[in-house]
Amino acid sequence: MIVLDTQAWFWWVIDDPRLSKRARVAIEEADVIGVSMASCVEFARVVARTRILLDRHPVRWIREALAYPNVRLFEITLDLAGEAAYLDWRHQDPADRMIVATAIANDAPVVSKDDRIRMFRPARAIW
Repeated sequence: MIVLDTQAWFWWVIDDPRLSKRARVAIEEADVIGVSMASCVEFARVVARTRILLDRHPVRWIREALAYPNVRLFEITLDLAGEAAYLDWRHQDPADRMIVATAIANDAPVVSKDDRIRMFRPARAIW
């Protein structure tokens, strides 16, 4: 199992060459490809701010992307929100904190290009 950060998830779905080869292989070999609900919110906000242009409503895009084989949506539970809030990490982005907490709670690596995520321990990152 792996957990994708928002950017890695988007790049994987659109088959963007910016997704590293190592990340692509990890995704292809994963039995479960985890996506945090925080990524869904973050993705919809990026689209709403027109940083990404889609040919469909972002909720439709998200539903289609979550229907890919082996993809599993991880909900934000109260326990997980508490874990994210209390991570010993100076990084303040709530979506990144939820994504990392999801990976840690599931003993899974997180696929991310983000240096702040990749440098944080106890998270295990793939890029």
